[in-house]
Amino acid sequence: MDVGDQSRSARKRRQIVAAATKVFLRRGYRGASMDEIAALAQVSKQTVYKHFADKEQLFTDIVLGTTGQVDQVVQMVAGALTGTTDLDQDLRVLARRFLVALMRPELLQLRRLVLAEADRFPEVGTAWYEHGFDRVLSTLATCFGQLANRGLLGDLQDPLLAANHFVGMLLWIPVNRVMFCGRDDLYSQAELERLADAAVTAFLAGHAPRS
Repeated sequence: MDVGDQSRSARKRRQIVAAATKVFLRRGYRGASMDEIAALAQVSKQTVYKHFADKEQLFTDIVLGTTGQVDQVVQMVAGALTGTTDLDQDLRVLARRFLVALMRPELLQLRRLVLAEADRFPEVGTAWYEHGFDRVLSTLATCFGQLANRGLLGDLQDPLLAANHFVGMLLWIPVNRVMFCGRDDLYSQAELERLADAAVTAFLAGHAPRS
């Protein structure tokens, strides 16, 4: 295969992935068809099967392909907290950016899709969590441990548990509401920032350094 063929093949694969993502998010795994995906991608169904053995492989590749986006969130966490001298301010900035990022409509839709298919594809859900959200929690736990060693947080017996508590306070209200209501426009950025500030206030009150 020459360079031109490789380029065309890569372009068609991107078209298929983009089309399949739209179809899966709109119809779910069961309602999606390879015919509709091929039509939306403007390729033949034979071309779809040339790149992906079946609908299951296509679904798996699409879901797991999004875990790379978490690198930006990991860098956001580390960049905000490593070397901070004003934890209250920097944690508030991080919390606001973190919550706004996780409340993006496309991410909420993907979350619904993964949850809906967790029984059918438990290994996909597990991998999506471990390579995505779990990495963020681990990075946050490392930062919290370092902050405790510097005396900016109280003694943390379990930094990972503290990270889970912090993220839980951030996400519990808005994510649960949009998941159940099926709408992604329930919160303005100002409302999300208010929730983020409240979570930071509660977290720091519970983990303040002891005098």
